[in-house]
Amino acid sequence: MKAIIPVAGAGTRLRPLTYTQPKALIPLAGKTILSIIVDQLQEAGIQEFIFITGYLGHKIRDYIKEKYPHLTVHFVEQTERRGTGHAISLTRELVNGDEVFIALGDTICEYDVRSVLDSPHSMLGVKRVDDPRDFGVAEVEDDGNISQVVEKPQIPKSNMALVGLYKIKETDLLFNCLSTVSHQPHPSRPHDFNLTDALECMIGQGTNFHAFKVQNWFDCGRKETLLQSNAILLKKFGSNISTNHKFENSIVIPPVSIAEGCDIRHSIVGPNVAIGEGAVITHSILRDSIIGAYSNLTEIVLTESLIGSDATLKGESRSLNIGDNTEIALG
Repeated sequence: MKAIIPVAGAGTRLRPLTYTQPKALIPLAGKTILSIIVDQLQEAGIQEFIFITGYLGHKIRDYIKEKYPHLTVHFVEQTERRGTGHAISLTRELVNGDEVFIALGDTICEYDVRSVLDSPHSMLGVKRVDDPRDFGVAEVEDDGNISQVVEKPQIPKSNMALVGLYKIKETDLLFNCLSTVSHQPHPSRPHDFNLTDALECMIGQGTNFHAFKVQNWFDCGRKETLLQSNAILLKKFGSNISTNHKFENSIVIPPVSIAEGCDIRHSIVGPNVAIGEGAVITHSILRDSIIGAYSNLTEIVLTESLIGSDATLKGESRSLNIGDNTEIALG
């Protein structure tokens, strides 16, 4: 089985951070969004990965090659942003008829990965949501079979949202259906075609999809929900403080993740703070925040903030969303 992970999106809802950093590489609870996904799948036995890159794709390639040199990896570039269906269609030759597990590159979920991969059925991950109109929606029968999937329905017949996890055995049919829906543009999406439309095509041709429910679905698409996910995952993973650091007259309130090489002086850090490597923090108070690598924070109080790498801040209390290579003096 091969894993397909689309990571071509520009992450516009997390700008300015994503002007210089792919969303999949944003730090989360001491890891990255992408590493959490890859670690889940390789621990369950998948050793071959296909990454669909686009915006800042070279950073994805460099990261994967450095962190996962033992995996068999392929990179496919999506030069046109035409939706998830178009992205998956680019992998046909690499898939070559094998079964696939597709995990969208901003989808972090808790579920029994091994049991899903071992299932004899094609399977789609679902989670009950209050308002399913912004998601692909699955109609799930009492026996767990999926009778229909619809992308962002205005009048949903179900509140079971597709979470972005797809195990597909019938890959030849998948790519045939992707080709079909690419020539049948949706009125509201004339230039894009979605994976959901291809899945509905497969159902129409007899594919039997089973639903599997995920325990948790972490939203990494916006600053507020990313910080909430960071807090939840820090509690789940526990504090992770590198032994290679300098602490002076500082208080650390768990859970936190502090990478190697950090210099923290006369400060209070935590709870729910993740700090990248080489950060320097002096006379500051941080909580419920993500701080990028090699950032320099002085005399500042931050809550619910997202700070990019190589940023320099000095000043007073604020709630901020700061991109990479930024220098700000508040006061």
